[in-house]
Amino acid sequence: MTLVFERVQTQGIAQISYLVGDDGSSTCSVVDPRPDVDVYLELSRKHGVAITHIFETHIHADFMSGARELADRLGGATICVSGEEDAEYDFDVQKIRDGDQFEFGSVVLTARHTPGHTPEHLSYELAEKDQPDDPWGVLTGDSLFVGSAGRPDLLGEEETEELTEKLFHTLRDYYLKLDDGVLVFPCHGAGSACGADIGERPMSSIGYERRTNNFLQYDDFDEFKKFIQEGAPPVPQHYPILKKVNARGPELIGGSPRVPGLSPEQFQKELEKGEAQLLDTRQMLAFGGGHIPGAINIGDRPELSVWAGDMLSYDRPILLVVEDERQLGWITWHLAYVGLTRFRGYLAGGMKVWENKGMPLVSLPQLPVQELNRKHDELQILDVRSPSEFEQGRIAGATHQFVAEMRDGVNGELKLDRGKPTAVYCGSGYRASIAASLMQRDGFEDVRNVPGSMQAWKNAGYDVEK
Repeated sequence: MTLVFERVQTQGIAQISYLVGDDGSSTCSVVDPRPDVDVYLELSRKHGVAITHIFETHIHADFMSGARELADRLGGATICVSGEEDAEYDFDVQKIRDGDQFEFGSVVLTARHTPGHTPEHLSYELAEKDQPDDPWGVLTGDSLFVGSAGRPDLLGEEETEELTEKLFHTLRDYYLKLDDGVLVFPCHGAGSACGADIGERPMSSIGYERRTNNFLQYDDFDEFKKFIQEGAPPVPQHYPILKKVNARGPELIGGSPRVPGLSPEQFQKELEKGEAQLLDTRQMLAFGGGHIPGAINIGDRPELSVWAGDMLSYDRPILLVVEDERQLGWITWHLAYVGLTRFRGYLAGGMKVWENKGMPLVSLPQLPVQELNRKHDELQILDVRSPSEFEQGRIAGATHQFVAEMRDGVNGELKLDRGKPTAVYCGSGYRASIAASLMQRDGFEDVRNVPGSMQAWKNAGYDVEK
């Protein structure tokens, strides 16, 4: 009998799920699955094991759960979710509680109530069957991360104080009492907004976290609370939406999101209806060279998931423009990761066909840092990086608004002149292109993206203001 243990890491949303079982019993489980579930089916076939159980650590806020999708594809696996704190779900589940154990051959999973990130949160200890109370690992979900811990403020101010205290006790009264050798397998890695400054490594140990994790260094609750409040990143707009989606039970996708191809004429008719939102996933330089009026530019990198969830409306279907139609499946899955599954269609043949048909076209000027430096005093300069990035250093004279707060427009208090040339920059140009496309859509007459942005500015040797 051999342990089956596979980690499935999803870039962009920085999510990690697990397949755990034993090939001697030919059974296994999946913990915190993402919605494109073929990866788990392929892994189970690779190891010759059947997925009998699907476990969730909590009601997720940052990605759309694949538990229902996987259970439907399997035709009978049990979805196990937390029944702690009277958590409610609107689909068929088996509620489990602290201390419940499940055997997969020689492997035993034991549920442990670890509240703080959410009230109902469970972690799962991993142990040998003959030593079930002596775990060698723990699937920590969003309660403990590498170098960080789950944020307790996602359910609103009225619950933050209580959840902060529960997180404090989870960390001190559960995790710090585990042996140093117990391995830590979290649900997220670096880049997720479910915790502050999550470490780069996908796993750790209790001993290492005991020595290095700042969240585990506080004996006093008031000091811990102050530390938590100071380090929390902004709450993305799609988190409360996905909480409701996952508690209700995501709609079944059935293999892959359906996106019909539309001719330029059909695409234009859909645009004219005014019902759909237009997303162009080409890279910034291609988008800048020419795009359909009103398009939002979010390039097809793994970060697409996070920024689409933050910037797009969940109430409107999506019209897509892509660079390479062979990437369409990759793109739609990255949108589905954050619950964006309503597609009106994509532009078949891409922008080349649109251009050849003589359809409406606009450009978004790209402003090299050398030109930005020369024309500095003639421009309004907008920095759209996070507040912490802005504080660490910026281009002189820049005003600031974090791009994640621009989905409803530019902050009027900045008093930017819509008719004056405006340069937009971020760290590399990716987020700046998102912001610049939003500003252009909203009526800024002369907005320009800075490719390379702060990285290029520094490499060119220009001064940074602090």
